[in-house]
Amino acid sequence: MIKELTDIKLPVMEAFYTIQGEGFHQGRAAYFIRLGGCDVGCFWCDVKESWDESKHPQISISQIVEEAKAYPGRLAVITGGEPLLHNLDALTEALHAEGFETNIETSGSSPVSGSWDWICLSPKKFKAPVPEILPLASELKVVIYNKHDFEWAEQHAQLTSPACKLYLQPEWEKVDSMLPLIIDYIKDNPKWELSMQLHKYINVP
Repeated sequence: MIKELTDIKLPVMEAFYTIQGEGFHQGRAAYFIRLGGCDVGCFWCDVKESWDESKHPQISISQIVEEAKAYPGRLAVITGGEPLLHNLDALTEALHAEGFETNIETSGSSPVSGSWDWICLSPKKFKAPVPEILPLASELKVVIYNKHDFEWAEQHAQLTSPACKLYLQPEWEKVDSMLPLIIDYIKDNPKWELSMQLHKYINVP
């Protein structure tokens, strides 16, 4: 990659090496890169401090990738905030050049950029996903906050590809009330699978 691209800077709230706690890749070692900036505004978001892009340092892509290379895992997860507020073409090119798989966790509310090995789409009612991302999703992960969210999940599942993995995940503060409903729903609709926030149970980032 030419130097000009690796000199591009992105607002990084935090970056850390951990275990992926959710969805299809749950349990894998992963390097998370959490970008600042979000215009979706979920009231139950557990990283509201990521929303204001201006509060986070601008870090060059070359430095982001160098720090990721310090760890043995080669699964890079780009999250936020809403990472697609930023053009991610150069970041994913640099990560691929160093042998990383590139995964993104996104609400899909902004146009897609970047070259992705896996797209985890988690659509939110606060700002619906752009239509073009739905057929690209590798994984549809719908957070269930109330019983009406099952209908929301089905509406979006119909717009994904046949190969897309489908997950229902209880909102963390409502696990006790929503989990029994999700279990019953999955038993009746076995195309769906359960995603739990494993990292919160095992106390890792």
